[in-house]
Amino acid sequence: MTTDPHRCAWRGMAGDPLYEAYHDTEWGVPEYDSRALWEKLVLDGFQAGLAWITILRKREAFRAAFSGFDPEVVARYGEADRARLMADAGIVRSNAKIDAAIGSARTYLSMRDAGEDFSDFCWGLAGGKPVENRWASMAEAPAQTPLAVEVSQALKARGFKFVGPVIVYAWMQATGLVNDHLPGCFRHDAVRDMAR
Repeated sequence: MTTDPHRCAWRGMAGDPLYEAYHDTEWGVPEYDSRALWEKLVLDGFQAGLAWITILRKREAFRAAFSGFDPEVVARYGEADRARLMADAGIVRSNAKIDAAIGSARTYLSMRDAGEDFSDFCWGLAGGKPVENRWASMAEAPAQTPLAVEVSQALKARGFKFVGPVIVYAWMQATGLVNDHLPGCFRHDAVRDMAR
């Protein structure tokens, strides 16, 4: 008989294979690839006002709709692409969020063309290594932190949208800029050891 490992207590995760797999293999793993960091930031922007599981279930549809989150392609999207995205029931259809995603691709490329690597920019804001938290329970973890406010302001200053401190903190947790796996979770130490 096998027993499930001890996981962070996310509401709705227990017994959901997709959600458990996301927690067990992806959430909190330090991400250093610029394009992947950007994709996750866009998806967290689409999450605004929704549960993350909603976005997770639609992630493959988002990837198909947004050309594999290739910023070179997304940055060239025009009115026909916006209309196509608004008609796509597989994604979250919001004019403001779609415009933010397209605009963020342009901002990402502007940073790159100016010699600013998005990964270096993000990790530099976090001090170059993951912030290690040791919350006693998920209820103790804040919705945002002073660092998330700082990162949010820096992203907004570059031109990114849907990057308020709550969204940014969720993104920081997802991409391993912050390790918010609970100390009793089987992923806490494993994720900590993945940091460069």
